[in-house]
Amino acid sequence: MRRRHDPRATVAQAAPPEPAAVPQARHEDTTAPPALTPAVSDPAELEREAALARLFDVHYASMLRLAVLLGADDPENVVAEAYYQIYRKWRRLRDTEAAEAYLRSTVCNLTRMRIRHLQVARRHAEIPPADVVASAENSALLRDDQRVLISALQQLPPRQREALVLRHWLGLKESEIAAAMGISAGSVKTHTARGIAALTQVMEARR
Repeated sequence: MRRRHDPRATVAQAAPPEPAAVPQARHEDTTAPPALTPAVSDPAELEREAALARLFDVHYASMLRLAVLLGADDPENVVAEAYYQIYRKWRRLRDTEAAEAYLRSTVCNLTRMRIRHLQVARRHAEIPPADVVASAENSALLRDDQRVLISALQQLPPRQREALVLRHWLGLKESEIAAAMGISAGSVKTHTARGIAALTQVMEARR
């Protein structure tokens, strides 16, 4: 009987067949967690993104109208640049109200710089510049009577134009206008009074 017992048969019965081991290994590979997991976003960064999104939804149209009233030839780009700057400096701002004031001030500064740049470029240009064609978005924001007023406003000095727009179109207080323009409250009164007088003369001359 011992001669008929084959040890290889015992080994074959004890060891699992090789084909069965391959699917088991593959099953473990498919259920194993990936080696790399995405990093968790910074809560402060998420808060900044959400706050800027709200700021854009609430104030974009008014900032675009402000840039148009101030005489910007490319108000969309001015407002876009203002939002980019506030995005970079968001951590320095304390609250949403401060962000709105900073955004308004930035639009004023960028528009003023843009107008000065165009004035210098036109003085050095050999060929007179062509008339600026308003975009469809700008045209939709302004009625016919507003376009006449915009044309009159563009003939005023930049500081007088800013004071009038911020006071009579945005309804800001003198302290808010002073902060937006970077001047004193007394200077705001001076520019506003001179602007009204100059605008009245321009409008009367157009009649």
